[in-house]
Amino acid sequence: MNFMIFAGKAITLLAWLMMGYNLIMPFEGDLSLVLNILLLITLLMHGLQTLVLHHLCKTRLSLTRSDYLNVFVFGVFSLLSYRREVLMSPK
Repeated sequence: MNFMIFAGKAITLLAWLMMGYNLIMPFEGDLSLVLNILLLITLLMHGLQTLVLHHLCKTRLSLTRSDYLNVFVFGVFSLLSYRREVLMSPK
């Protein structure tokens, strides 16, 4: 499971880098438009996942800004790590 989370985070980081590069130096043709749309969807989804983390885990875990940033950047792969922490912590 740890390898899957690490691999997912690596792929997510690669996607962020491609979408960011596309903002600075747009690719040719429709690829640029597709990457811009994917960037918008990614920003919305990762923002929602950050809100989910805040509302579900704020009472069980002491969350810092880096925790929120981690979830915003890596999305569900970070949520899986925090899920494990919540399940292992005493209530």
